[in-house]
Amino acid sequence: MSDWPQGSSGDDRDRYGRGSGNAQPESARVMRQVRRGPGATPGENGYPGSGPAAPPYGGGVPQQSSYSGGQGYDDGYNTGQVYGRPGHDGPGGPEGPGGPGGRGPRPAPNWRRRIKWTAITLVTVLLVTSVATYFWADSKLNRDVDLSKVIDRPDAGGGTNYLIVGSDSRAGLTAAQKKALHTGSAEGKRTDSMMILHVGDNGDTLVSLPRDSNVTIPSYVGSTSGKTYKGTGRQEKLNAAYAEDGPTLLVRTVEYNTGLHIDHYVEIGFAGFASIVDAVGGVTIDIDKGFKDSYSGADFKAGKQTLNGDQALAFVRTRHAFAASDLQRTKNQQKFLSALAHQVATPSTLLNPFKLYPTLGAGLDSLTVDKDMSLWDLASMFWAMKGVSGGDGTSMNMPISGSTGGNLVWDKAKVKTLVNELNNDEKVTVSGN
Repeated sequence: MSDWPQGSSGDDRDRYGRGSGNAQPESARVMRQVRRGPGATPGENGYPGSGPAAPPYGGGVPQQSSYSGGQGYDDGYNTGQVYGRPGHDGPGGPEGPGGPGGRGPRPAPNWRRRIKWTAITLVTVLLVTSVATYFWADSKLNRDVDLSKVIDRPDAGGGTNYLIVGSDSRAGLTAAQKKALHTGSAEGKRTDSMMILHVGDNGDTLVSLPRDSNVTIPSYVGSTSGKTYKGTGRQEKLNAAYAEDGPTLLVRTVEYNTGLHIDHYVEIGFAGFASIVDAVGGVTIDIDKGFKDSYSGADFKAGKQTLNGDQALAFVRTRHAFAASDLQRTKNQQKFLSALAHQVATPSTLLNPFKLYPTLGAGLDSLTVDKDMSLWDLASMFWAMKGVSGGDGTSMNMPISGSTGGNLVWDKAKVKTLVNELNNDEKVTVSGN
């Protein structure tokens, strides 16, 4: 073993420049690309066969300023040229950021274009959804009432008149449902509530017709038999007309006794009413005075509370708990329908498809309307009811002057004034009971 720097001077060490024992630095042959000085040639500075040897250590470090190509060692390194071919891939080259074929800096997002296409997409989705919903809802309406069978009709006046009927139909109810809803098991159908909703340019008006109203049953054509039944001046309760020959005789009787032309008919039964209330998540109502009724199943305390479908049905059907039974019931019906309209029209229902579609489904499935009723007519009726309940219209009972044989007698003078105002689409000045 030899000591540094007089160690082994074997050919291998000398050839590859590892631990050479020479006092001279390794020759430039080890790094052929480096020139030791200006003008150096392959025969100088240690290249085999010519030129002086490199200076010894301590005699100064030869200049190593450039590659054999003539550029400085660090030229282009800091700019990244070392990674590509000059004039091709590096900065300024044809394929670099500054060249004609370069990618260049990433362009800023075109927000105006993005907003435009986002808006177009949203409008398209909304339009398609709306059209699909319209046809779906339109297909669910039960257009079973043919008002063309009603005879001797009064002329149509200004605005639109809807006859809205709540029937005690038990169709489709199981025995358990009848028990839960306290409907009983009576055969046939009667009307528990009847209202005329006038929609016009001078305010909307909702007039409740007590089911015990004393009316004359006029001549009519049977809805199924086609047979003409002559009027005899027979006096009956208003709900008897519906029980006798259904919606067409009821419309005929209302028109005959009021002089109002009924443009559209809307009916809902027990089960449908309860389903709508449940679908919307219950309806909040403020009850002025608590009451109980074993017939309807009502058991309410005074104050604000949220009613489910069963409770709501009991609330609008109760009449035995009140002294003025039928009149108080019609007031409760108006109050609840107003609260229901407000609940359905809230953003939490309209903007929530998981609540809106079940509500629409429950309502449309349970409605029976006339053959000419469109969804637009139905929507107009709904918003008018909501407006009336919000104070934008008039809500009243038919004016009553007394009773006969247990039936309520209408105040003829007030009724005449009321009908004239509605036919002329004027603001109503008459007050009801």
